[in-house]
Amino acid sequence: MQYQQPNKPVLSVFDFDGTLTYRDSFTLFLRREFGIRTYAIGLLRMALPSLKFLLGISSRDELKQRLINTFLCGISADSLAQLAEDFCEKSWPTLMRSKACAGVSEQVNAGATVTLCSASPEIILRPFARRLGVELIATRLEVSNGILTGLIDGQNCRQSEKVSRLISAYGDLKSFHIRAWGDSAGDKQLLEAADEPYYRWFH
Repeated sequence: MQYQQPNKPVLSVFDFDGTLTYRDSFTLFLRREFGIRTYAIGLLRMALPSLKFLLGISSRDELKQRLINTFLCGISADSLAQLAEDFCEKSWPTLMRSKACAGVSEQVNAGATVTLCSASPEIILRPFARRLGVELIATRLEVSNGILTGLIDGQNCRQSEKVSRLISAYGDLKSFHIRAWGDSAGDKQLLEAADEPYYRWFH
């Protein structure tokens, strides 16, 4: 792949779920790490919120908040972080797109500043970012005295929030030549902000 050769620093931004992975990582994490029984009970509790979303009564962000509250409220942040480490180790071979991982490595080796930018919980993606050797911007979960409250800390990191979080992390984005990879409507604003947008590039 021949990329543009700009005269300013390169910021390479990768969406995670669907772009670097074959499927949604968060729901897979919940099913594998909490077990089928707990996952099934949680899904039953999510039935009404899901119906409201499908009927347009509530938003995707509200549904995400309810999902987090249903499964993660009251859990130790340290325990969740350890579950995330285990999940990364066990799921990597079948979850991650090898072509996409190679694409990330290519950007790292080329000297770009490379970050994941995802709506999935930051605490769950940390092991993946560390293994890829990149930075991480993702949805933060509220923690009080070491325990998850079940609330999102700030905004769900999707759509325009992805661009806002990039600005918070790196400053004026015009200072960079931005390459961005995404695969869904949640990446629309990110791709629009990029000098080189790549939609479903690794599919």
